[in-house]
Amino acid sequence: MSALPSAIHAVHAHFEPMGAAHLDAVLAIEQSAYSHPWSRGNFSDSMAAGYQLQCLVGGADVLGYFVAMAGYREVHLLNITVAPAHQRQGWARVMLDALAIWSRGQQAEWLWLEVRAGNTRAQQIYEHCGFAPVGLRKGYYPAGQGQREDAVVMNLRLGAP
Repeated sequence: MSALPSAIHAVHAHFEPMGAAHLDAVLAIEQSAYSHPWSRGNFSDSMAAGYQLQCLVGGADVLGYFVAMAGYREVHLLNITVAPAHQRQGWARVMLDALAIWSRGQQAEWLWLEVRAGNTRAQQIYEHCGFAPVGLRKGYYPAGQGQREDAVVMNLRLGAP
């Protein structure tokens, strides 16, 4: 019996490399999910830099996406988002698993990320997937009205290549 919610089994999903054709849908998700969303330029620059950008697509819908940057024996997750209409269905775990598999293929030993200190739901998902909090970046995220929010730094040990 699968541990994933039954909603996942109702939708056939696959990964596609994020391209220009996905950007309108990705930006709509980004703007609906965050108070300080990435811009079209952030995504375009990530594509131009050769980062790993993947969309999780179900039917005609983008369910979610991630952006990751490979370094020497490590990968840094820059953005991972599940469309609000598809949250709480296990898709974040699917994307994190796919990212870990890709990262191992890049000979990465570690997967790193930052998450807003106030985003306890995301922190719980990351911890469930094996990430551990290892530090704090003070004032890392914009928080509106001139304020900043701390980021919790987390990592996942992938093992030696």
